[in-house]
Amino acid sequence: MQNGRSPFVRLRELLDGIAPGKPAISLAVGEPQHPIPPFVGSIIAAHLAEFGRYPMNKGLDEFAQAVGKWLDRRYVLPRPVDPASEVLVLNGTREGLFFAALAAKNWVGPRAGRPAVLIPNPFYAAYAAGAVAADCEPVYLPATRATGFLPDLDALSDELLARTAAVYLASPANPQGAVADRDYLNRLTALARRFGFLVFSDECYCEIYSERVPPGMLEAAGPDFANVVVFHSLSKRSSLPGLRVGFAAGDRKFLQAYLELRNVAAPQVPMPLQHVAVAAYGDERHVEDNRRLYREKFNLADQIVGDRYGYRRPAGGFFLWLDVAAQGGSEAATVALWREAGLRVVPGRYLAREQADGSNPGENYIRIAMVQNKEIAAEALHRLVEVFG
Repeated sequence: MQNGRSPFVRLRELLDGIAPGKPAISLAVGEPQHPIPPFVGSIIAAHLAEFGRYPMNKGLDEFAQAVGKWLDRRYVLPRPVDPASEVLVLNGTREGLFFAALAAKNWVGPRAGRPAVLIPNPFYAAYAAGAVAADCEPVYLPATRATGFLPDLDALSDELLARTAAVYLASPANPQGAVADRDYLNRLTALARRFGFLVFSDECYCEIYSERVPPGMLEAAGPDFANVVVFHSLSKRSSLPGLRVGFAAGDRKFLQAYLELRNVAAPQVPMPLQHVAVAAYGDERHVEDNRRLYREKFNLADQIVGDRYGYRRPAGGFFLWLDVAAQGGSEAATVALWREAGLRVVPGRYLAREQADGSNPGENYIRIAMVQNKEIAAEALHRLVEVFG
């Protein structure tokens, strides 16, 4: 991002007036294209009349209970989550992650200096938007190949941590696909409790992986889940990006204050959509089918891309994060793929901010969303290799 502008607006401006060299294939937006689960339509129809009622911002009890049961099945938790006090419904994760920063600044109390929000770099735009809206200093932590594509916790000074209100973490990471292991999560949780800040763990890609199941921050949070809130969505897990349903779970004291803010400022989630979410969190078959489709596409990437452009099969998520330094950097490579092959991708530098030394962790990368079907994905990858060699 540049001055808070959307990377997709900047991409549109970059390619404006350039004709695609072949029939266009969009690999830019992380919008799942897999079929939606078969139960969605009938559940909405059965609860159609509930569109005529204002929903509570906290969410339906049935929704919170379904989320609690899913969390208990999915993760090795120190104790079961309490649906009544430790789960809140969200309109997906974006608005939830944004509002969380606003609530965090007041909840953590006075900081030792200007309050800061720590953000992995590259990052999801909602993190920085929330930090700026909360009048906190966004501090961008480079997440590069040298650091395993996760922020280096050892590089954080006590002075910075003492004024930190919140830390955002994405695991699996968008765009690099890195997964934080339990040791990393334990260390981050310990820092949060020592310095009194919150960890906002964006886990919306947690169900898309090839081999090892990604651990979650609640597993490292201890029996009270203190200082930790996780954010999940059905957009990626269930290929339901248009449903706009997700949840926040964790520290009950923070969630109480968070709900107070949401009661006056955040959009409510329609009840029929929450009923769909109840069914979605109770069903694993469609999730397994979804994961299989992504695995098959990454098998194609293994075969077609091979070891070119720094490609490594990501531990989680559905993005390729390709090194295009030899192709002139992220913007030049993006233009070439569009002009010569009709491929629409995102320049990595649009997903990151310049660091204090002037470097941009995304400068020499492009992000490719593997969201199309296998046939289109294969065609796109072959075109990419033809252009780049």
